[in-house]
Amino acid sequence: MANTAAVYARIDPQLKEEVETILDQLHVSPSALIQMLYGQIKLTRSIPFEIKLPARKPVFIDELTPEELNAELAKGYQAIQEGRTYSADEVDAILKKDLGV
Repeated sequence: MANTAAVYARIDPQLKEEVETILDQLHVSPSALIQMLYGQIKLTRSIPFEIKLPARKPVFIDELTPEELNAELAKGYQAIQEGRTYSADEVDAILKKDLGV
């Protein structure tokens, strides 16, 4: 490339190392990846992947007050009474879809 411009960004060193390991396996340099990203942004006039917040934040029991815990337990009990239950496979699929777990 005869004419080039530099792009500088600060990034977490651990993330950089992990991603560069993957890029090496794909035989793609970080510069080539950024060139592709910029090309797609120009072509689509948008960020070429979805950026969104998770649908809902996971609830951690140790972060709940006793009142909040009781309310969560009551919601669960009501769901059982109403027959709104899920198999283990369904729960795994939901966690994978919603949280990437």
